[in-house]
Amino acid sequence: MVTQQFVAAPARAALFLVLTVNEGSEEVVRDVFADLSSITRSVSFRVPGDQLNCVLGIGAGLWDRMFDLPRPRGLHPFVPLDGPRHSAPSTPGDLLLHVRAHHMDVCFELSRQVMDRLRGHAVVVDETHGFKYFDERDLLGFVDGTENPEGDAAPAAVLIADEDPDYAGGSYVIVQKYRHDLEAWGALPVEEQERAIGRSKLEDIEMPDAVKPINSHVHLNTVVDADGVQRQILRDNMPFGELGTAEFGTYFIGYAADPGVIEQMLRNMFLGSPPGNTDRILDFSTAHTGTLFFTPALDFLDDVPGPRADAAAGDATADAAPVAAASDHSAPSDATATDLGIGGLRAATH
Repeated sequence: MVTQQFVAAPARAALFLVLTVNEGSEEVVRDVFADLSSITRSVSFRVPGDQLNCVLGIGAGLWDRMFDLPRPRGLHPFVPLDGPRHSAPSTPGDLLLHVRAHHMDVCFELSRQVMDRLRGHAVVVDETHGFKYFDERDLLGFVDGTENPEGDAAPAAVLIADEDPDYAGGSYVIVQKYRHDLEAWGALPVEEQERAIGRSKLEDIEMPDAVKPINSHVHLNTVVDADGVQRQILRDNMPFGELGTAEFGTYFIGYAADPGVIEQMLRNMFLGSPPGNTDRILDFSTAHTGTLFFTPALDFLDDVPGPRADAAAGDATADAAPVAAASDHSAPSDATATDLGIGGLRAATH
């Protein structure tokens, strides 16, 4: 079993593409799945050492259209959250491309080659170019991803295992695009910013529980199981910004073997834990997108399962139509008219 490279060193550049796939284009997408590894290797060969990496995610709706297989246990549409003060919307997305490298030109080239294959068959509903900001900080000025698991704990937190053996080696990923009100945030004293996050700004040290506010981001993102063990996810967030539009933010991307861990964190943030005790950071950061994807093992992508039975039947019906037409018009009811040797003729699918 070969997994996609969910666990990777922090990148200096990233490109996030969320796409919807047109009805009837599933077979084109299937071909792209099968070729993604070779496309990535081809671009990587031109820039050795740039650590180019592409993770592909599949949304619940596209899964149902493409595969005659049960969904992975945790795959479902992103659940929107409407809290007392803030909301997390659910937005469309059939495919996710998470492209990482040391330089943006490499991310762009890989994404361009994939989009050349998908153009006319899929629509980009969100495109975000992320960049490393100083020492892994977000645009709010705080280090992001400090609590990411390391060593053996990282794949344990990310990879599906025996709980869903048919999809072992895969993972789940949730993405959200947050826009920051940097003017309002910058008006806060540093001490108040630190209380909102739950960590010191300069030293990146977590506050002791005794003084950490219960509405701080760190507190509400701490999820423990019934045995008191903290559940972990892998974040690979990136800052983004456009000076002309004054649009600045963080692209949240979290990988987990169980998407319920991330969903619990989001419920804590938006609905409150206890109810009404919502994340202080949301007073300055607004979620504009929200989508959940299954990211299969590479083995799955390299040898993509066949189409749904009803889709295959539809193809067969379409393929038979030209044959019937030929039989109707190329010859009268002569018995030899059925012996044209074109029974396997396939209409172009892409």
